[in-house]
Amino acid sequence: MCEALRDTPMPPTPVAAPASPVLVSAAGLCFDAGGKRLIDDLDIRIREGRCSVIMGANGAGKSLLLRLMHGLLTPSAGEIRWRGRPMDRAARRAQAMVFQRPVMLRRSVLANLRFALSVRGLRAGDRDSRIFEALRRARLEDMAHRPARVLSGGEQQRLAVVRALACDPELLFLDEPTASLDPSSAQAVEDLIAHARARGVTVVMITHDPAQARRLGEDLHFVHSGQVVESGPVQAVLDHPRSEAAQAWLDGRLFVAPGQSTPT
Repeated sequence: MCEALRDTPMPPTPVAAPASPVLVSAAGLCFDAGGKRLIDDLDIRIREGRCSVIMGANGAGKSLLLRLMHGLLTPSAGEIRWRGRPMDRAARRAQAMVFQRPVMLRRSVLANLRFALSVRGLRAGDRDSRIFEALRRARLEDMAHRPARVLSGGEQQRLAVVRALACDPELLFLDEPTASLDPSSAQAVEDLIAHARARGVTVVMITHDPAQARRLGEDLHFVHSGQVVESGPVQAVLDHPRSEAAQAWLDGRLFVAPGQSTPT
């Protein structure tokens, strides 16, 4: 029996899968406005090919963080890097952002898509196939010639998401993309996000909905008073938060970040 055991090959030792490379990182990030420090020595790392969820109380600095990482705001201190290098114009062009309240041009649905692709420098022949696919994916084919600003909130948000994705970004920022939407519209937007993830797009999304975070997210970064106070897998952070701020928020004891008199 001993000989038989000695001759039996041992099973291979499991090898942990390598961590995804860091696509965007911020170190020592600060942002001041109105004499107040709104982002305070913040560090964050966004891993490539994953969906990172950013959560926290109103006024914690979540939307500011997205705008800083996307280059819409200039930090007061600290740095933001793209694949370990300083952020440059090429890196910014590899990103797209969809706001909580969609920004629609005073044009038709079709013209909104056409304009976004022309700004990216796509040739007219290449635009048509992308526009058709975007309209189909958003279920807006029958509304192509309708003014974008008369669409419902859910239709506008679907258009905003597919307009961003039509530009083929590597990284998509989403600032509460389903806020104020009814369940059916929210599900339609989530389907678009899931499709983007299946294409390999890295997603960074703000949400106040733990259930949505579990459905879509992989990494969770909890922001409190302008700092990331906790990061980890979504389920681990939601089920067993280590920070007092995250625990208080999940318990319903923290609605507005300290220093904020009204939700923002």
